[in-house]
Amino acid sequence: MLNRITTAMRQVANQSAQQVIATSISMRDSNNRMVATARQAMMALGLIAIATLTLMFFKPEIADRIQALSPFSEALASTVPEQIPEMANLMKETAAKAAEPEVALKTAVTDSNAMMGTDLQQQRVTQWISKRYRVANDATNMLVSAAYLTGKEVNLDPLLILAVMAIESRFNPFAESPVGAQGLMQVMSKVHHEKFADMGGTKAALNPVANIKVGALILKEYVARDGSVEGGLKRYVGAAAMSTDAGYGAKVLGEYDRLKAVANGKRISVFATMASRAAPRIQPIPNAVPEKTALEDSARDKSSDGEQYTAL
Repeated sequence: MLNRITTAMRQVANQSAQQVIATSISMRDSNNRMVATARQAMMALGLIAIATLTLMFFKPEIADRIQALSPFSEALASTVPEQIPEMANLMKETAAKAAEPEVALKTAVTDSNAMMGTDLQQQRVTQWISKRYRVANDATNMLVSAAYLTGKEVNLDPLLILAVMAIESRFNPFAESPVGAQGLMQVMSKVHHEKFADMGGTKAALNPVANIKVGALILKEYVARDGSVEGGLKRYVGAAAMSTDAGYGAKVLGEYDRLKAVANGKRISVFATMASRAAPRIQPIPNAVPEKTALEDSARDKSSDGEQYTAL
C-alpha cells in the first residue's frame, strides 16, 4: 500500500515538473516571437522613415503637404512672428533720416499698402527663403519684414529687393567683396557714403536695415535712369558701360519670378535652378533722373561664382 502511494506521488510530481517545463518553454517561445515581431516592425518603420526623408529631400513640396496635414501645423504657424516691432521702428527711423524729398521718385505703383502684401504672403516668402538659403527662420523673417517695409517706404517691389539680396549675398548681412561692396545688397559704401551719412556713417553698411534701405534707393535711382528694370540691374552690378551683365539681371529677375509665385501660394521647389527671363515684368519708373554718382560705373568685381559683378 505504501509503495502504491509513493509511486502515485512520484508520478504526480513528474507530471507537475513536465507541465512547468512545457509552460516555461511555451512562454519563452512566445516571448521570442514577440521580440522578433517587434524587431521586424522597427526595421520596417526605419526603412519607411528613410524612404520618406529621401523623398522629401528630392521633392520638398511633399514636406509642405505633410506639414499642412499635421494637426500641429496651425500651432507652428502661429509661432512665426508677423513682424518684429524693433525692426519696424528702426526701419521707420532710418527711412525718416535717409529720405531726400527733393529727389524722391514716384513709381507706377499707386497703392503703397499693396507693397506690404498679406501676412500669409510674407510668411510663405519667409519659409521658402529660409529653406532655400538655409537661414534661420527668425532671421529670415526679420529680413523679409525689413524688405517689405523698405519697399513700402520707397515704392519699390519688396520681392525685387529680396531677389537682389538673394543673388548678391545669399542673405548674408556680413558679406563683403574684395573691392568693398558690403552687406545684404553689396552696396559700395565708399561710393555711396552720402546715403549713410544720417545713419551713422559707412559703418552702418553692415547694418541690415540700413543696407537694405540704401541698396533699394540706389536700385530705384538706376531703374529710373535707364528706364527699365534690366537696365537698372545692369547699372547696379557695375556693368553699365559693358555690352552684357554676364547674366546677372536674368538671375535676379528669375528669382523675383519665383518669389512672386511663392507669395501667391504656388509650389516652387527650393532647389529650383536660376532661369533667365526675356522681358521685364515691373513697370519702369517714369520720373526724373537724379544726378549720376561719381565712380559708380568703374568699381566692379567678379563674384565667387565667376558669373556676376559685385553691385555698387
